[in-house]
Formats: sequence, structure tokens, C-alpha cells
Amino acid sequence: MGKVAISTENAPTPVANFAQAVRKGNILQLAGQVAFEPGTNKIVGDTVGDQTRQTFKNLTAVLEAAGASWDDVVMTRVYLTDTGHFAEFNQVYNELVGEPYPARTTVYVGLPTGLLVEIDLLAVVGD
Repeated sequence: MGKVAISTENAPTPVANFAQAVRKGNILQLAGQVAFEPGTNKIVGDTVGDQTRQTFKNLTAVLEAAGASWDDVVMTRVYLTDTGHFAEFNQVYNELVGEPYPARTTVYVGLPTGLLVEIDLLAVVGD
């Protein structure tokens, strides 16, 4: 099976030349999503909790466009701008992600002004 780009208008349009997600065989990689509102690309939320909720909405939209769900997610990579945001992020993450939990890595990075969190996903989906 060849590589297939996944796209949906229910998630923000990428600001550069990359797909919202790519599937090859049963592997699905979602590009990093942030708290942009689809259609406007304006940041939703001033707190890491609010931005995490919007980011999850965007990730869910891309998963659905690919015919997948959170049950298919095996790896979550989280990028936070401040170590002080970890507790609030983790609280919201635990509300939104159920067991069995995917593996997760959290790193601290610089993101464009106003953005506090970015998340990408790796999923394995049926053929």
C-alpha cells in the first residue's frame, strides 16, 4: 500500500507543506496539532488546559478523517513550552485519554507566541 495523505477541514490547515496525517499500511502518523480553531487559525484558550482541550478536538477530527479513533493510538508525543504547565496539562490529558493508555513522551520546547502545547500521535489501524 502506498502512502496516503489525510486531510480534513475540521482541523486547522497546516501552515507549511505537510499533511495533517499520513497513512501507510496500518500505520497512521498525525502531524503535531495545536490549539488553532479550524477555519480561523486563531488560538483557542489562554491556559494550557484550554489549549489542550482544543488540541484534542483537532486531533480527534484528523483521526476520524483517517477512519481511526483514540483506541488506535499507541504513542502520544507532547510538547509543552513551560515545565510549570505539566500538572495542569496532565490533569486534562487524564480526563481525555482512557485506558489502556498510549505510550507518551513529554518534552519542553519553544512554540510560536501564544501557543502552550502541541501534540502528535502515532496510531495503528485496521487494513
